[in-house]
Amino acid sequence: MTAPAALAVEDLRTEFRIAGTWRSAVRGVSFGLARNETLALVGESGCGKSVTALSIMGLVQPPLGRVAGGRILLEGQEVAGLPEKQWEKLRGDRIGMIFQEPMTSLNPVMTVGDQVAEALVIHKGLSRAAALEKARALFEEVKIPSAATRLREYPHQFSGGMRQRVMIAMALACEPAVLLADEPTTALDVTIQAQVLGLLADLRERHGMAVLFITHNLGVVAQIADRVAVMYAGQIVEEGPVANIFAAPAHPYTRALFAAIPRLDQPHQALSAIPGRVPPLDAMPVGCAFASRCPEKRAGCEAPQVLAHVGAAHRARCHVATGATAFEAAGAAVQDTR
Repeated sequence: MTAPAALAVEDLRTEFRIAGTWRSAVRGVSFGLARNETLALVGESGCGKSVTALSIMGLVQPPLGRVAGGRILLEGQEVAGLPEKQWEKLRGDRIGMIFQEPMTSLNPVMTVGDQVAEALVIHKGLSRAAALEKARALFEEVKIPSAATRLREYPHQFSGGMRQRVMIAMALACEPAVLLADEPTTALDVTIQAQVLGLLADLRERHGMAVLFITHNLGVVAQIADRVAVMYAGQIVEEGPVANIFAAPAHPYTRALFAAIPRLDQPHQALSAIPGRVPPLDAMPVGCAFASRCPEKRAGCEAPQVLAHVGAAHRARCHVATGATAFEAAGAAVQDTR
């Protein structure tokens, strides 16, 4: 019997209340994540990447937000809609998360050692002494020097890169099956960024984790990911293996992201920018959300779009890229709301 995927998200819909009306921030997102695999979720700020991760972690809660539909399967177990008490048993144990800004995610009045040990006491039933010893070993694993001494220090005594390593140690303390990493290298210089990426890759191989890596940096994606899902306006607009996406990006939005990357071999190039902005939640179009910014807009873009194959394992949500007619795209959208 085939083991279930480490994480499976099916037609996830997350909403927030704006002026008394529920508006969708994540609109029918679906993907699977196997053990020892890294899926990069990319897109510009405001596309719904972090909200997707927070929804998976059960951290979007009423009255302001809610997971309004879809399924989230963690090692085959349905977790969407679980009571908070049951979520508390899963978070930090079978699923861990590295948050975007470690300085605001770490408790400033607790030593970093106690913060890492806390998960081991709660989830594994270790004594405080045993948990601290395990925390020391984790600090050594994530390459924090003088681990035994630094356990007794506070977050403000650590640099940005070292705080990020503490967050990684905390997320890995109970050896989760799934790790969500929300832009863990954004605030780091390129040298420390490379060290953290190498560390995450090593730890994934060692522990066999599934990793959802959220970023807007396509250079990071090329270094760490197996597959890529490009997100825009709450939907996945393109997905496929890293090699396919980088060699032949199909969606106009993906191509625009690549065009905005400065080229070192073209010193006099003009920097490219994507005109316009992501549509607000209360003004989301019925059809392609990127159409108002797209240089390839044509008839049919006003209709709902569907993820369709442009290769064996490569899909895009664009009737222009996939060659579908407007009629076919609208019909497919009824069949498959992903």
